[in-house]
Amino acid sequence: MPDSADAVLEGLDPEQREVATALHGPVCVLAGAGTGKTRAITHRIAYGVRAGILQPASVLAVTFTARAAGEMRGRLRQLGAGGVQARTFHSAALRQLQFFWPKAVGGEVPRLLERKIQVVADAAARCRIRLDRNELRDVTAEIEWSKVTQTVPADYPAAVVKAGREAPRDPAEIGQIYGTYEELKRERGSIDFEDVLLLTVGVLQDRHDIAEQVRAQYQHFVVDEYQDVSPLQQRLLELWLGDRDHLCVVGDASQTIYSFTGATPDHLLNFRTRHPQATVVKLVRDYRSTPQVVHLANGLLSQAKGRAAEHRLELVSQREAGPEPVYTEYADEPAEAEGTARRIRDLIASGVPASEIAVLFRVNAQSEVYEQALADVGVPYQLRGAERFFERPEVREAGVKLRGAARFGGNDALLDDALDLPSEVRAVLSDMGWSSRPPAGSGAVRDRWESLAALVRLAEDFARARPAATLADLVAELDERANAQHAPTVEGVTLASLHAAKGLEWDAVFLVGLTEGMMPITYARTEEQIEEERRLLYVGVTRARLHLGLSWSLARSPGGRASRRASRFLNGLRPGSGAVPGRRAPGAVSGGIERGDGVAAVARRPRHRSPARCRVCNRTLTDAGEMKLMRCEDCPSELDEALYERLCGWRAEQAALLRQPAYCIFTDKTLMAIAEAVPGTESELAAISGVGRRKFDRFGSDVLAICAGEELVGASEEASEGPAENSSEK
Repeated sequence: MPDSADAVLEGLDPEQREVATALHGPVCVLAGAGTGKTRAITHRIAYGVRAGILQPASVLAVTFTARAAGEMRGRLRQLGAGGVQARTFHSAALRQLQFFWPKAVGGEVPRLLERKIQVVADAAARCRIRLDRNELRDVTAEIEWSKVTQTVPADYPAAVVKAGREAPRDPAEIGQIYGTYEELKRERGSIDFEDVLLLTVGVLQDRHDIAEQVRAQYQHFVVDEYQDVSPLQQRLLELWLGDRDHLCVVGDASQTIYSFTGATPDHLLNFRTRHPQATVVKLVRDYRSTPQVVHLANGLLSQAKGRAAEHRLELVSQREAGPEPVYTEYADEPAEAEGTARRIRDLIASGVPASEIAVLFRVNAQSEVYEQALADVGVPYQLRGAERFFERPEVREAGVKLRGAARFGGNDALLDDALDLPSEVRAVLSDMGWSSRPPAGSGAVRDRWESLAALVRLAEDFARARPAATLADLVAELDERANAQHAPTVEGVTLASLHAAKGLEWDAVFLVGLTEGMMPITYARTEEQIEEERRLLYVGVTRARLHLGLSWSLARSPGGRASRRASRFLNGLRPGSGAVPGRRAPGAVSGGIERGDGVAAVARRPRHRSPARCRVCNRTLTDAGEMKLMRCEDCPSELDEALYERLCGWRAEQAALLRQPAYCIFTDKTLMAIAEAVPGTESELAAISGVGRRKFDRFGSDVLAICAGEELVGASEEASEGPAENSSEK
């Protein structure tokens, strides 16, 4: 912790220091990706508190995710400003609503809906409108957009037209469902998350005494990610402020990617118009990414259009030079996934931790083929957006045990006074079945182990940072992280959509599926929508610190027509696509784009493959999961369940012998495909997706014998050779 106010400023660059010392009047910080904006604003708050200019309890810092708010609180504590409130808009509003509701309305605050989708489904049913699962999600999103843009049900159809928004179905029907949804909530005495903001705004507008009470409490405001503010959040901020201007906003119009939720950069771009005397500071020193990555990011935005583009920031990397971004063209999507998985496997082998690698795609539906490809090469992964870490049952159980061990330390038979902190944690978690060696497979058992292993790694990191820390100190840290939803890193490659990757960073990032129709997405038609897609790709590029891969495929499925082309956003940036005037990548060399097989694109055309067809109805298959099974998802399965069980048992034995996860032998989908096809010859087995040449050479005779009903005698000679040679088989 800094020992003085001046010490808080140490280590800041000139622009960050300017932010930290600008404590009066409106302040606008235009901060590019990787420029240390959180560092700048937390040091600003801490400097003001330590200098006696700001009272901690009078400062409210708001952002958009619980994770970001938790990180901000943690940094402020370290800087000696622990009394400052750092919350999301919804969290801050909910606290105020709960406190003032008895005075403003009377009684208790209505029950908060955890998930509104069921109520939307009930509303559609009452309107006699039938929605399938996807339509239900889309209509729910439209209702959320309407509420944050302060659009009432009757005005929804006109608002959609005015906003140039493409409604998922008849706007009149959505307006009807929206109105009925509001009726159902009132009948059931419940509110949703958007209501929290709306009701808080209503209370502050109608009750001037309550508004003044809030303004007396909070006199200085900091808003992070200001480009993502919705009209409703902006209105709430204005009511918090009143006629004062003690406001600092931080944002980057080039990272506006949530307009579909009602976010708009207009409030950021119009800040100086509303506050002519505002102090404006630009942060452009990029501490995250290499010059090669930054150059690509700048080049991407240099072609942008529109108002946000006029205010773009030209980043300047502060890091040493690194490898050039790698552009790779593949014949089809499975080949792209397999090639990406191999590159990831090689990076991990070279020393890059799996948790420092990410595969980012435009839509979540693209994840399956990458899950499969990573499983095939034995690389662990995690899907971002899964159950929150501290809500997992095993993590809750571990917290109880660690808390008990900390409380009764000397009396706990598991613990030894001579043990260091990480060893104490391992001893406690061993009682839950944790061991240093991960279990085979990728199911619930492995997930549980990964959670506990993450706690062990957290203890190790905590002990390195605080050598004298006790188990009680670690438990307190875990409790704080749980409150902030600040989960430790799970050791696995991250698979995430570009939207979900916002605010995160990795050593290596693979941007995949960069074809026209996916990037930009096919339903982005207006110039404004196209430019938001460009900004989305920019966000993806700027997630990478060192390694960056960009790839696309010419066809969706093996043997499909190679009719696709790379995203227009890569024109002038990737080799052979023409140059953007005045922009040449540092260290750029002549040559073609890499092919997935390492051959230049100009040297060889992709091999023609017959399209995959359903073996039941003969329809051409395009979905990765369907191609694995060689049938449509809806077509009847001919699974031989007894054979499938025998194959699973054999796989478990092989995994134990090789000391590999079971999915590295064959994935569940591949075994299912084998049990459905019941191959009787080598050619029939080799034709099944997921049975590559190496796996066929190693395991083919065993699998064919099992399919023929023969008994295997002992382990195969190949398997007994051990894991070293085969740990990376695909």
